[in-house]
Amino acid sequence: MMKLYLDPGHGGSDPGAQGNGLNEKNITLDIALDIRTILTSEYQNVDVKMSRMDDKSKSLAQRTNEANAWGADYFLSIHCNSFNGSAQGYEDYIHSSLSSSSKTAKYQDILHAEVNKLNELNNRGQKKANFHVLRESSMPALLTENGFIDNSHDAALMKKSSWRKQVARGHVNGLAKAFNLQRKKNDSGTIYRVIAGSFKAKDNAKERVDFLSSKGIEAFVDSIKISGEQWYRVQSGAFADRKNAEARLRKVIDAGIKDAFIAEEKK
Repeated sequence: MMKLYLDPGHGGSDPGAQGNGLNEKNITLDIALDIRTILTSEYQNVDVKMSRMDDKSKSLAQRTNEANAWGADYFLSIHCNSFNGSAQGYEDYIHSSLSSSSKTAKYQDILHAEVNKLNELNNRGQKKANFHVLRESSMPALLTENGFIDNSHDAALMKKSSWRKQVARGHVNGLAKAFNLQRKKNDSGTIYRVIAGSFKAKDNAKERVDFLSSKGIEAFVDSIKISGEQWYRVQSGAFADRKNAEARLRKVIDAGIKDAFIAEEKK
């Protein structure tokens, strides 16, 4: 079992970098949730723990302490960059104390190549830094900077759900290659998503997520366009096996969400 600690940067009272009407904390969360969905629905023997699954504050120490206590095999921190509006592109970091022949650097080589195949961003290279999450994590760790939020070219991409999913797919392809992850044998090419409500108001969707969380059921808010209108959909899991989706659906309905259903989506 490969244990991934997945860390969407910032959150809650800390918006991260800002620019072009975007907050870094929202972009990083969306990409991370997509990474989690793809990994858990398409690959076997992988366990993902996220530092946050919604917009909440969490200190850097809380993140690394949690990953260390859990015994993660890999720490992956998702970020966006900013500078002065003119810089653009993708880069990633391992800790500055590590050699370029270390296991962590080898993982960086693989993820860097795979992410760059799909992200439509300038390649700014592989770098090293003394960031807290790289220094204090006891397992190999990588921090990715997925474009510059204050750059008009990069921000235009960030605003597209399809681009965020492509970036997530690049990260997953890298993880699968680095850790030799095996695809689920019963993968029919369909993802079964358990939908526990759709709302016009994001706050109502968040209330539904909080309610499910209080019942011990994981869920998150996903934004979608329906007939040109913005809706906020509550998703409680995505599965390659319909039986697993049906088991989750029963759990959600038993918790009191009677209108929950399964949405099928071809990959």
